[in-house]
Order: sequence, then C-alpha cells, then structure tokens
Amino acid sequence: MTNRPCLIQLLFWGILLSLTLGFTAEADAETKTTPAKSPSQSPVDFTQEIQPLLAKHCYSCHGPDVQEGGLRLDQSDEAFKKLESEATAIVPRHPEQSELIARISPRDDGLQMPPEGEQLKPAQVELLKNWISQGAEWKKHWAFEPPRKQAPPATQNQAWVQNSIDAFILRKLEQKGLSPAPPADRVALIRRAYFDLTGLPPTPEEVDQFVNNPAPDAYEKIIDRLLDSPHYGERWARHWLDLVRYADTNSYERDGNKPNAWRFRDYVIRSLNEDKPYDQFIKEQLAGDELDQVTNDSIIATGYYRLGLWDDEPADPLLSYYNELDDIVTTTSQVFLGLTLNCARCHEHKIDPIPHEDYYRFMAFFHGLNSYGIRSDQLSFNQTDITGTKLVTRYAELDEKQGELKQKMRAIEETGIKKMSGVDQRRSETRERKKLLEEKLAQFLEPAQMQDYQKMQSEMQELNAERKKLPPRKMALSVRRSLKEPRETFVLLRGNPHVKGDPVQPGFPEIFGGEQATIPKPSAEQKTSGRRRVLAEWIADQDNLLTSRVIVNRIWQHHFGRGIVQSPNNFGQLGVPPTHPELLDWLALKFNDEGQRFKALHKLIMLSNTYQMSSQFSEEAAAVDPANDLFWRFNMRRLSAEEVRDSILAVNGRLNSKMYGPGFYPQISKEVMQGQSKPGQGWGDSSEEERARRSVYIFVKRSLLTPLLFNFDFADTDSSCAVRFVTTQPAQALGMINGAFVNSQAEHLTERLLKDAGPEFPAFVARAIRLAYGRQPQPGEVDRGVQLIKSLIDKHQLSERQARDYFCLTILNRNEFVYLD
Repeated sequence: MTNRPCLIQLLFWGILLSLTLGFTAEADAETKTTPAKSPSQSPVDFTQEIQPLLAKHCYSCHGPDVQEGGLRLDQSDEAFKKLESEATAIVPRHPEQSELIARISPRDDGLQMPPEGEQLKPAQVELLKNWISQGAEWKKHWAFEPPRKQAPPATQNQAWVQNSIDAFILRKLEQKGLSPAPPADRVALIRRAYFDLTGLPPTPEEVDQFVNNPAPDAYEKIIDRLLDSPHYGERWARHWLDLVRYADTNSYERDGNKPNAWRFRDYVIRSLNEDKPYDQFIKEQLAGDELDQVTNDSIIATGYYRLGLWDDEPADPLLSYYNELDDIVTTTSQVFLGLTLNCARCHEHKIDPIPHEDYYRFMAFFHGLNSYGIRSDQLSFNQTDITGTKLVTRYAELDEKQGELKQKMRAIEETGIKKMSGVDQRRSETRERKKLLEEKLAQFLEPAQMQDYQKMQSEMQELNAERKKLPPRKMALSVRRSLKEPRETFVLLRGNPHVKGDPVQPGFPEIFGGEQATIPKPSAEQKTSGRRRVLAEWIADQDNLLTSRVIVNRIWQHHFGRGIVQSPNNFGQLGVPPTHPELLDWLALKFNDEGQRFKALHKLIMLSNTYQMSSQFSEEAAAVDPANDLFWRFNMRRLSAEEVRDSILAVNGRLNSKMYGPGFYPQISKEVMQGQSKPGQGWGDSSEEERARRSVYIFVKRSLLTPLLFNFDFADTDSSCAVRFVTTQPAQALGMINGAFVNSQAEHLTERLLKDAGPEFPAFVARAIRLAYGRQPQPGEVDRGVQLIKSLIDKHQLSERQARDYFCLTILNRNEFVYLD
C-alpha cells in the first residue's frame, strides 16, 4: 500500500520529536545545578549544588578510598586541613587562597584538575568560588536530615493556588519570573486522569458526560470513581512490580518457571485496591511470615524475596548464594530507602557515608533465608501451602486413611514376596515392584488373603477418586523454612565469600544516626529468628528519614513523568537533588499524618492546579527552564507499553476485564522464539479470550518478553526498575503497522465500528475518532478519513472491508493514540 511509508514517517518523526525533547531535558539536567552565583545573591546550597559537583568530579581521587596529595573532599573535617604541599584546599571566604580553585581553573602547567575526563565548566568553577566566598558552609546531605515541617509559602497569585502543592510550585515559578501554563481542556484532563489511575482510556460517553457537566465537583467525582475502580490496582501494581523486579521465571539459560509467582502480582493489585497503609505493605513483604498475625496475604507477600534471578546450576554455589543475598540487599535498600547500599559490597561506598561493614550488617537481617532452591529441589524453600483450613483437614483425613491402607496392603504384599524366588525378591526392591505384584502376587497368597488385598485395592481407588474431586491445594511463592538460628555473618573481603573478615551483627546504616538494632530472643514456638521483622518495622517507622520521602516521590513521578528527585532509587550524594525539597518534605509528612494511604495522596496531587495544567509550550519559560524542572507546564507523555496494548483492546471492544489468576501467553512468532536456547520451551498456548486480558496478567518470561511490550520499553526484569526508558526505535513503528497483533486488532476495531456506526463512511470515521482519541472530530477530519478509505478502494484496488481495516490501522498509529496532551 502506498500510504504505509507515510504512516511510518508520521509515527517515527512524532516519537523522535518527543525523544529529542527528552534528550534536551537530560542535557539540561546534567548542567542545571551549575549556574554562576555571586556572594550578593542567595546562598549557594551545599547539598544540592556543591556536594553533587564534588562527588561527580573529585571523589574518585579525593574520596573514601583514595586521598591523593593528602586531600579528602567527602568529609568536612578533612577538606579544610593543610595538605602535604602545605597549601589548603578550601579557605572559607578566600577563594583566591584556596588551592581547590587554583587547581580546577584553566592552567598551562598540566596540573589542572581533574587530570582525566571532563574538566569543570566555567560556571561550575564560579559556583565553587561563590560557595567559598560565602563561607564554605558544609552541610549534611539533605536526604540524611529529618524532613522539616513547614507551612506552604506565600505567593503573589493566590487565586491560582488550589491547594498547598500549588503554593510550593508557584513560589518557585514566581521567583524566576514565570507563570504556570493555562489549564488543560476537559478532554485532555479526563484522558490524563483515566490513564494515570487506571491505564485505560475513557469511553466517548464518559468524556461527554464530564465535558458537559458544569458542576464544580465534577472532576473530583471522576477521581473518586477512578480510585474506587479495580482497574486502579491493576495500573499502579505494575509500577510496584517494576521496582521489585517481578517476573514469572528465573532467568539464566533454562529460565525455569517460578511456580505461583502470579499470586504475588495479585497480592499487590489487591493491596492497592484496598488502599492498604504503606507501612503494612512494607511489613508484609519484608516479614510477612514473622508478624503477629500471619495470613495468606502476608505469606504471599514474602514472595518478594523469591522474585530475583536464580541460577539452577552455578559454577560457584557459595558465590551464587551471596549473589542472591546481594540482590535482596540491593532491591530492599533502593526500593524502600532510595540508597545504593550494594555499592559497599566490596569496599567503602565511594560516594555516600556507608562503610563496608554497614552492607554486611544490613545483609545479616536476611541471613536466615535459604537459597531459592537447588537443582534437585526447586520447591522446598519457596512454596508454602496456604490451603484453607477445611480443605486441609479433609486432605489430612484422606492422607491418614490412605496411609493406613498402604501399610496393610504392604504387609500382605511382603507375605507373598517372602515366598518368591530370590531373584523376584530383589526385583521387588526396584522399580519393577508394581509390575511384579501384578504378575505373581496372587500365586503366593492364600485365597482369603488375595480377596482382602483386592478389597483394599478397591478402597484405595475410591479414596483416590474422592481426592481428585477436592479442589487442588493452594501453594504460594514465598519464604519457607527460614532459619530460627541464622548463619553467622562476616564482612567479606572485596566481596569474596571465600575470604571472610570480621563477624558482624544485624544493624542499620550509620547515616541514620547510629540507632542499634535490637533483636528479641525467639520464643519457643517461634519458627524464625525475627530479624526481618525488626528491619521491616524500622523501615516502616514514620520517623525513618527516607521511607516516606522515597514513596511520595515515586507517586509524584508517575503522575508528572518524573520525580521531585529525578533519581528515585538513589537519594544519595550522586542522586539528582530535589527540585522542590520543601514540597517533598511537606508531602512526606502529610502522607504520614494521613495514615500512609496512597489514594488520599493521589487525590491531593490530582486536585492541584499544578496537575491540571496543560502542556502548552512557552518560549519565555523554556528559555529560563528548558527541562521544565519548575513544573511551569504539564509534560506530554507517551503511553507505557501496557497502556498501548490495553488501549487497543479497549478501543476495539475486546478487552477482557477478568482479574487475577495465572498469567496468560500472548502469541509470539516462531522467529522471535528462535532467540531461546530451546525455542518455545516454557511458553504456553492461551485461548483468544485469555489473550484479550490486560497486559499486567501477561506471563513474564525473562528470556522471552512479549515483543510489543519490549518495543515500547517494558521494564528491565533483572533488577529494580525505578524509571522506564522512553526510546524511539524503528521496531515500534514497524510493530504497530506490520505486526500481526495490531493488524488483527484493527480488524476487530472495524467490526466494532460497523456495529456502532453502521456502514456509512462518515459515521464510521467519526466513531473511530471518538473511540480512539475521546474528542470530537476536527473540521475536515471526517472528510479526509472518508477520502482515504475511498482512495484505498479506487486507487489501490482493495475491497471495502480491507480499506476499512487499513483505515482503522491508521487510527491506531497516530501519535495522538500513543501520546497524552
């Protein structure tokens, strides 16, 4: 078809434009902390401007591991000392006497610092000069200070302030002489709300109802309804699953299944729909088997520990086990605390004040966990029976009856076997026993004995039949058989498990103030050490410096496209400083005050004028803040991989709203299957009805990700994924235009449109636009769609049905379908 290259170009250039804007934002973010300031201006912020600069450019030679020339710049008491050269690196209020400034300034003697890599930019040198001129105040890193309670700031334009969030945002805009973008139109706003909270588009009828509703609380009611929707949990669960590296398989060459991993996914969906408090959510995942009230949900939640990679045939089993523990330490510290504790596995953390020993003290909390499994036993340590009490009782009754019956039958069998030849007696001890008994047992028993034996066989068959009628036992991927007396934990020199250093006890990182971890002695009836519960309660405590900050930043990130801290898994010194630290602290404290409920936080954010702004561009604002760090407008965003697929199914009317249960298998081409060591192994065949379910229920095989999701930047499943990339690549356009899935779904869209709008082309085109984009057709848009269909029929000799199918394919391939605002 002659229109195909045009469609590819349309999608390619549209997405390329978005990516270009993204690259511009990243480039600006790289340098945004380095504007020149003079002593007469507002004070230079050490934690947000100076410390990240030193960490990036200086710590490798003048940090915790290496102190060339006797200079160490990661500690204040060292940074101001006299050097081996008798010079002083930093002389407060005297940049001209500070050797640091002399060395980073351009010079011709080959002594300019840093000696390798990128030199500091003039603006960065000027920033350091200004900081020293202002007294070189050295502050503790912002994330290692408790959140500060403060009132929302006063603003000039009070009319724009809908709630406290707006006050914090507007204050910074006004300081830069900027104004917020105008409000989004009603269609854009309702689509934004629907996709943010449910990951699905509103129907045309829902759009019309909102657009035509003049009630002042119409928008608030939309938010309430979406938060009550079961689709809310499906959408937001995916964000959490990205963080905890969820997948249904183990990776490595065989990439074997993780039985019942789907129960953890369903647990997250249910927890979010129930609006479970975050502190409870934390405790269940980290210590669900050690709580006072152990439930099926809390057992399933411990599947958190079993979601990582597992090698079923490691070359070094001990190293493999410590790699499992490292994955747990890494994921736990990054997801819940926003810290990269894993950087201290082999040595002192090069950037943050985290000693080598802190890593192993943290690991000690988990040292009662067994490995996921061993090659010969891949279930005993990761599967827990969560069957209901009545069913368990019935199974136990049958087990007892069958056990007694087997003993009686065995006694009769042995009576006959003793009369057999020596060869047959030895045969009875092998796999041939059953066949032997069938062939010869009757010959060596008395008639009465054989009659009793046959009666017992009939009873056993009846018991087996009764067992088959019972529902299957419920098993959950989980922590099982955690040790009551954990292994002793040692500092491993250079991270090598074969080279042990000093022993350590469980403890919290020193940066949290040196609080000691007190592990109560396990009671007689207790099955585990209780260590993980102590850690979980410490992380979930409202007084923890980071926990609430980290999670509210993640919620903000998924509403606005980026967090207040743009490195959501790293709040340390190499992370990106918060653009609005006061707002972050205010949100964290409010989140705690209101019971750590997610839905209240969603509503607060979405009712703000900050959230309701349009994405309208302003050259004036872009000149001052090209990366939109100050949130002067709402960032346009592309739909996630799951939203693209689910929207296609929602628009054509085929979306199966069935919730929960084992994952389904989308159809994957043989060519893609060839990428496996054994093509197609472990990939099931689901029905068409199952394949129309939401993408969150897709079976996630680490070595065989669904192509459409992979092309649209599905999360990396090997480690915690805090931010998905948004890339532009030809496979996206090719998959959307030529892929079997999208083409087949376009045909289903044709069928729906014929039912909804009838055969007349104008009504057919208009309905397609309404379903796909929510809005009314623009002037001339219907005529152009009709002309395209007729052109495909007249000029390209397609049948009417083919022409409609291709038109529907163009509808699904417009930028407007995959981009919001």
